Amino acid sequence: MKEDGSRVRRRWLAGVGQHASLAPDAWVPGAWVLSIGGAEQSHVNLADPSDIFYEYLRRLANHLDLLAVPGAPVDVLHLGAGALTLARYVESTRPGSDQVAVDSERELLGFVTENLPVPDSTRLRLVIDDARDVLASQLHGEYFDAIVLDVFAGADAPAHLREQSFHEEIRTHLHPDGIALVNVGDDPPLAFVREQLRTMEAVYRQVTVAAPADLFGRRFPGNFILMGTDAPWDDERLEALRALGPHPGRVLSGVGLDGFRKP
Repeated sequence: MKEDGSRVRRRWLAGVGQHASLAPDAWVPGAWVLSIGGAEQSHVNLADPSDIFYEYLRRLANHLDLLAVPGAPVDVLHLGAGALTLARYVESTRPGSDQVAVDSERELLGFVTENLPVPDSTRLRLVIDDARDVLASQLHGEYFDAIVLDVFAGADAPAHLREQSFHEEIRTHLHPDGIALVNVGDDPPLAFVREQLRTMEAVYRQVTVAAPADLFGRRFPGNFILMGTDAPWDDERLEALRALGPHPGRVLSGVGLDGFRKP
């Protein structure tokens, strides 16, 4: 992606002590790249919000595609907002969905929404706060079809968002057939993602892991999408998830994860 320097927008983020920038994607008209501290964080296509550029976000979107009848509205809680790429996707593919996006970085959400506003029709509530604090204090009596956790502090997710008790809190805000989706980035030997797998398996009846096929060999860094649910997805639904890609990819659950769980 090549930046057009005359159109790049920047803002200082006091919370993280770094600059955020929004730069047009010269190769995709209408698309923008959000970077923080020089590292790309999000890609959003305003001309076509259903167009997902990053592979891990595409896998997250695939789970949401199979969550309900195509086009039907769903209730989604986003813990970690970024450029609101996934929230825009949900509104584009499931108009009328009720969504909440939470981010602890006030300047970031303001920067994004001022420069890349969401359509007026979007039913999206923005909350500036810590993800765990929001669950504990601001969402009483609210339940969701999907809760997406995509929060990082440096290379890892904050410690208080990795605990079993936090996943138990997430579970209390899910509809009976709802899903919790967690983006986990890790480096070989993938101890962190396996720790998160064990944590989620202690909470949910079924946990699946979706990722590029070569990541399961533990030789490469990358992003894994973990899904926890108390209403297990059957083989037909999991096969449909595999078919959505990106390819080559794998979706594993149950005994299929035995080899991956081992140290």
